[in-house]
Amino acid sequence: MAQSKALIKTLKRTLRAAHITYADIALRLEMSEANVKRLFATQSFTLQRLETICEMMNMDLGDLFVLLEFERRRIRHLTKQQEQELVADTKLLLIAICVRNQMNFDEMVNRYRLSETETIRHLAHLDRLGIIELLPGNRMKLLIDEHFEWLSDGPIERFYQQQIEEQFLNARFKSDVELRQFEFGLLGESASRIMIKKLRDLMREFTELHRADAHLPLMQRYSMGLLIAIRPWELEVFKPLMLEESATLASLRQNHDR
Repeated sequence: MAQSKALIKTLKRTLRAAHITYADIALRLEMSEANVKRLFATQSFTLQRLETICEMMNMDLGDLFVLLEFERRRIRHLTKQQEQELVADTKLLLIAICVRNQMNFDEMVNRYRLSETETIRHLAHLDRLGIIELLPGNRMKLLIDEHFEWLSDGPIERFYQQQIEEQFLNARFKSDVELRQFEFGLLGESASRIMIKKLRDLMREFTELHRADAHLPLMQRYSMGLLIAIRPWELEVFKPLMLEESATLASLRQNHDR
């Protein structure tokens, strides 16, 4: 069952990359779009239908299984030393972020003050780190997993934390593509867990939308930052006003959270 689920996830990603919709599949299979969606939801494909869908992408079933095996080998984390290499070289880190954002070679050199030679040198470095496979014509194959994450409290995360505190939040957040909103309230443990799940779902949706828009020209995409945080917390200015027992409880909660 786990292998079937992984295979369908690979199929869906490949279809998105080929810009083939459920409606296209429904037309080819002579089914309603609702039934096609049900096939994906229940993973109840016949081999014949899988083969037909693969043909729509000029593939066969063997190609799909090759993609599945390739994705299984993708890396989910770098080592601390690898992250440190990226942080130590601003241009290398920039290229790594560009690659993760699925920018191509021409977009990199046209957007930033980078020569073709140094861009190729940094791409070769990323190839050695196993982040990409550098192909002929300065094309790149991304080797990181779709759920790739920087190390918790690692060099990259600490670097971003400093940038968030010093730069990201230092803005008015007034344009149509900006939003800053802060809510504060008292939640029980069950409600807190529900909120955390919803926030994780939102982060996954952000990643999916990023992937879905990768085909758009660079000029039609914004470099967007999304910050999500939730934790037990009291404003420092209120703490002197709290009764001793409440202040101790608040302190214990925050220490436990750390």
